[in-house]
Amino acid sequence: MDLRADAAHRRRLLLDAADEVFCEHGVLAPLELVVERSGVGRATLYRNFADRAELMTALLQRGLDGLESCARDIGERPDGLFLLLRDVAEHIAMSSPLTDYWRSMPREHPTIEAAHDRLMAILLPFLQRAIGAGLCRAELDDADLGLLMDMLGACQRGNDEAQRKALALRSWRLLCHALATPAAAAAL
Repeated sequence: MDLRADAAHRRRLLLDAADEVFCEHGVLAPLELVVERSGVGRATLYRNFADRAELMTALLQRGLDGLESCARDIGERPDGLFLLLRDVAEHIAMSSPLTDYWRSMPREHPTIEAAHDRLMAILLPFLQRAIGAGLCRAELDDADLGLLMDMLGACQRGNDEAQRKALALRSWRLLCHALATPAAAAAL
């Protein structure tokens, strides 16, 4: 493995470990737990992430990278918005402490603004495609999508992973029915 690939591998190990540790123990868990779980040294953690905020930002970016990948896989499907929203709901259910962390930040925070802009760049083409296909209500816009993300984040309050997954699926179904045209809702 070359040096760049090795560094990228260690960074992935750190992000995987941080995701697990923060989901198990909350986002204020000691970073030493991340180091232990990742199997890399403390210096490697701080070489990759100067502080907890940088680590949290990297996790947020990785989540958006995953959503972009899902969007590419869905392609031009007219019902792609519904599929993407399900992916978002499931991701929120799996990462509720991370979601809570970002929901606690002011909307004007540069990281939040950049993430919102990136999220809208991913979702808006799917909304427009769904509207064009008659699957979604024509009056929906980016402000509505932002509200949907807030709603999905707020409803994931299960006591364990199974409850959060069930709530995510139920929330997703309710949102799909709310977004859909009457004819499309009848088919859902």
